[in-house]
Amino acid sequence: MSWKEHVPESLTAKLVVDDREIRQDTHKVDYVKGRVAFDLEWNSKDQTFDRDLFAFRTFFDYDKISVGILVTRSNQLDPWFASLGEGIRKKYGASTTHMGKLLPRLEAGRGGGCPILVFGMTTALLEE
Repeated sequence: MSWKEHVPESLTAKLVVDDREIRQDTHKVDYVKGRVAFDLEWNSKDQTFDRDLFAFRTFFDYDKISVGILVTRSNQLDPWFASLGEGIRKKYGASTTHMGKLLPRLEAGRGGGCPILVFGMTTALLEE
């Protein structure tokens, strides 16, 4: 089975209250394989984490996934980006996706009950 992109239309929840239908769609998840959802956030605005965690939470709550995996960059890379010049340093700023922005969201429970495995790419992956 291969990894497939999950588009918003593929997970739509409907709730009917007093004959009024309430519909809830999720943010797109990068890839889903079996019951595992995977998202890569390298240099987006940090609010993207909120959408990812909400999507994982919703997919989990509706029994579509068992775990979410999120890959981003570690803050260990900040000095390396700075060494590449001012333009690169600005591009990878404080308000973009990195582990320092993700961990407080996880600690606040924004993933709900969904187990979420996170990886932060570190300088150990850089080749000289």
